[in-house]
This record gives sequence, structure tokens and C-alpha cells, in this order.
Amino acid sequence: MPELAALREKVYRANILLKELGLVTATFGNASGIDRASGTMVIKPSGVGYESLSPQNMVAVSLEGRVLEGQLAPSSDTKTHLRLYRAFPEIGGVAHTHSRFATSWAQARRPLPCFGTTHADVFHGEVPCTAIMRDEQIRRDYEEETAVQILETFARLDYRTMPGVLVACHGPFTWGGSPELAVYHSQMLEEVAQTGLFSRALHPRLPRIKRSLLDKHFDRKHGKDAYYGQKDAKA
Repeated sequence: MPELAALREKVYRANILLKELGLVTATFGNASGIDRASGTMVIKPSGVGYESLSPQNMVAVSLEGRVLEGQLAPSSDTKTHLRLYRAFPEIGGVAHTHSRFATSWAQARRPLPCFGTTHADVFHGEVPCTAIMRDEQIRRDYEEETAVQILETFARLDYRTMPGVLVACHGPFTWGGSPELAVYHSQMLEEVAQTGLFSRALHPRLPRIKRSLLDKHFDRKHGKDAYYGQKDAKA
């Protein structure tokens, strides 16, 4: 199936990009993509080193979690990715890392405030942190419940203007219109997590960016009258 072959290639490249950008260590992290027309998700195989990855060993699964193609077991985070695809119908890719600075905020169980325009260019406000998973959730289906924690956090947030989350005690998940965009949001989240930490260290009582500046920087890239970049450039 040509569409599935193309998606395997995109997901493979997204996973390699996570490694090249320094967002993953060892085998900790994964990226996925979805073909909405066929209801097929492709994701990194579980526990396989990035140097051993290929488009052919990416694993295709149905939206119900059934392996459709691939000789290897899919990522242990597959159920989390699938739940996000079902809940966020406009996304085409999901990425999960344990990148150093974003994970530090997640382990501290702290949301990431928006202190400046670099942050505001990508995330429309404070990047949320989930609640700590309850014991009964851990005993049930841990990966499914990880997604439940994310979705509970987004009950009053727009996943389209906030393409990422910090899972308490765990690490970041990001998403976007494609696997490549999901990785880009992971890269940007790591960048603003680092600058946010340094800014807070330099100014412990640093206030958040004012709303008018936050809105201006987000909207000039993502609003209905966005003007940043070239009109004929692809997203």
C-alpha cells in the first residue's frame, strides 16, 4: 500500500530526527504518525536502538491497537498515542521524549510558564503539567491511563494551540499535523523549558509574559491573519 509505505518513511525519519536533535537517550522516546483514511497508526518498535531503525521495522497498528504489519512489538507507549489520536482528530503525529529540561519540569510536577516571545511563538500560554497518576490508575492499564491524565488536563485547553504537555513524574508528549511537526514541537518545548528554567533562576519572581504580547506572537504565526513566513511555504 503506497500510503502506508510513505507513512513508514515519515515516522522513521521523525524518530531519527528525535535522536539527531538530542531529544532522546538510549531507547527512551518515540514518534508516530497516522493515516486517518485507513485508520492506521505507524510507530517505533519497542526498545529498539535508533541505529537499528529502518522504515521497514516501523510497526503499523489499527486504532484499536491490533498489530497490522511488522515483526516487532510496537512501542510500549502505543496505547497513549492511540488515545491521543482518537481524542485529537486534527493531529497527524505524536512524539514522546525524556529530554532533559522538559523532563525536569515534569519531574518537578510544575507547568512551564510563558515568560517570553520564543515560547509564545509555539505554545499559546503555559504548557500544562498533568496531575500525578493515582495508584488505581497505575494498577489498571498504565499507558492508557497516561493518556487519560493528558486528556483530563486538556478538558479546558485547546490541543491545537497548545501542542504539548508535561506528564507529571514522567516526561513530555507533543503532537502536530504530521510526525515531523510533532518532533518540531518537542524540539521547541525542550528549548523553552531550558530558557524558562534559566529565566526563573535569574529572576525567581519573574512574571509571565503579558497577554497582549503572548497573543501577538502566537497569532502572527498561527492566527487567522497570520503573516509570518512565506505564503506559498508548506506547513
